Amino acid sequence: MDSLTQIVLGAACGEAILGKKIGNRALLFGAIGGTIPDLDVFIGRFFYNNEIQAMAFHRGFMHSILFAILGCFFFGWITYKLYNSNKRKDTTTQKDWIWLFFWAIFTHPILDCFTPYGTQLFAPFSDYRVAFNTISVADPLYTVPFLLCMIILMFFNRKKTRRTWWLKTGIYISSAYMIFTIINKFYIDTVFKKSFEKAGISYNRFSVQPTILNNVLWYAVAETDKNYHLAFYSLFDENSISEKIMTVEKNHNLIDMNDKNLQTLAWFSNNYYNLSKKEKKGTYKYIDLRYPMLNPNDINTSVFNFTVSFKNDEWDILPFNGNPPSKEDFNVFLERLKGI
Repeated sequence: MDSLTQIVLGAACGEAILGKKIGNRALLFGAIGGTIPDLDVFIGRFFYNNEIQAMAFHRGFMHSILFAILGCFFFGWITYKLYNSNKRKDTTTQKDWIWLFFWAIFTHPILDCFTPYGTQLFAPFSDYRVAFNTISVADPLYTVPFLLCMIILMFFNRKKTRRTWWLKTGIYISSAYMIFTIINKFYIDTVFKKSFEKAGISYNRFSVQPTILNNVLWYAVAETDKNYHLAFYSLFDENSISEKIMTVEKNHNLIDMNDKNLQTLAWFSNNYYNLSKKEKKGTYKYIDLRYPMLNPNDINTSVFNFTVSFKNDEWDILPFNGNPPSKEDFNVFLERLKGI
């Protein structure tokens, strides 16, 4: 999920392990531990000159179970050595720090597994990305109550039971919301299945996920041999199915996708992608259809929208910095979220 959410979850892990011993400093170290896996965004750019490979490196090994196990010993050992001195000597143990970093690092990819992006939890043994698609990569209803509870507990003495009460409250509220998203996902799956069946679309497979910042408006992409069929459904819709379905041609034959980098890009998209030619010769638009468009009526407002070209003897994409939404597209998004 987003960095703020991972910081909050990491801080909660720090508080649970070392809060009674070192107070608010446990929140700080837990937050640092919860941030460590996402450093692969910067490390990937250091190792790879190719943007595709650098992007694919994110949520790879540094988001794996193995990294959590190895990393907790390294970061736990070095932190203990730096912390255990002067007045702080013998106030904590090395085991405390190992457990703090294990839970802070381990819970990061576990939480990411519930988002659509996908997490290589079993790297380097497998590049399979675990993605349950139940919650958006940023959802305020998960993060904000959790964050408020962590802020409130900071004002209580580390030995007060009220501090533990606020920690548990934050964990219970966020966990309850996560359970809601899981149940909601099962329901929405049935909605889209009925929608495609009523539209007479015999699909090979389909994927469903919530749109950004909420668990109300959902998006689905169904794949047939030549096309993709895109649909949205809001919990506030009057009908029990989605009646408006957009059809998009695959156009996968525009480029020879057997190239190593292009195969990585297709893997990144779980093979849900659309290609089209751009005005400049030799450049193509690549739209990752796993992710919904901001404007449900315009495929070009997809968040993961790349320009692909052959340069320096290899296929690459322009650096991805996100596609900032226009005010008009955002207004369309809000209206669709309210239901039809």
